[in-house]
Amino acid sequence: MGLTQRWMERDERLAQVDEWVRKEERARFGSEELNEADKADRVRRHFNAVARKYDLMNTLLSFGAHYWWKHRAVRMLGLNPWDRVLDVSGGTGDLSVLSQRAVGPAGRIVLYDINRAMITAGREKGTHKAARRRIVYIQGDAEKIAFRDHTFDAVMIGFAVRNITHMKQAFREMVRVLKPGGRFLCLEFSRPIRPWFRVLYDIYSFHIMPVLGNVIAGNRTAYSCLPETIRWFLLPDELSDIFREVGLRKVRYRTLTNGIAVAHRAVK
Repeated sequence: MGLTQRWMERDERLAQVDEWVRKEERARFGSEELNEADKADRVRRHFNAVARKYDLMNTLLSFGAHYWWKHRAVRMLGLNPWDRVLDVSGGTGDLSVLSQRAVGPAGRIVLYDINRAMITAGREKGTHKAARRRIVYIQGDAEKIAFRDHTFDAVMIGFAVRNITHMKQAFREMVRVLKPGGRFLCLEFSRPIRPWFRVLYDIYSFHIMPVLGNVIAGNRTAYSCLPETIRWFLLPDELSDIFREVGLRKVRYRTLTNGIAVAHRAVK
């Protein structure tokens, strides 16, 4: 199995964290090793290319399971009708819509994303129009969140940490804008638990997913890169340690669909 098709070892995974990135001035986007300063632009171009077909591809490639993962994750937050919620790197807004429906008209959801094409694609979707109209959309950098300290009752990020150059910096910003006692949620892809399932997942990821990406979205490269970024990413216990380091407590996580996805919940 080639370099991009294997699951990385611990030292390779930990080379994604801020200290290594800043020391080496290098960052990774799947199998691509980039200059530290270039990753944000590389990610921007990636999502510009897939924005219009992003939700369709998510549904097809996950066989609809991503909706269930997101529902489970939002339920873990236990949102109240008056809560103010920040959806960091919220993209086309699935988590924001679910949260808006949970907090109702008394609450406030802010979708915060650096990519204008993704925000636009989400705002223009034909589903859940009432919820989408109530969401506040702001274009901004997850590493420099444009809100004051202690602003939000809950902060969440879904399937986006792998795309951030300095993940600890972004997490510190999320903790900063959380109120004391506020709830934090991170939903991300991870390594399947059972080895036999992992083999099937690898075959699907590297031999079927890129073909579907080419046929449906017209972009084979983007859907070859996606599974690569997952195989370089931290495992749940490693990510839990980072959450504790940046100031979160009561960190726990739930694996979904044999560990393909993992939802972490914590408290400030």
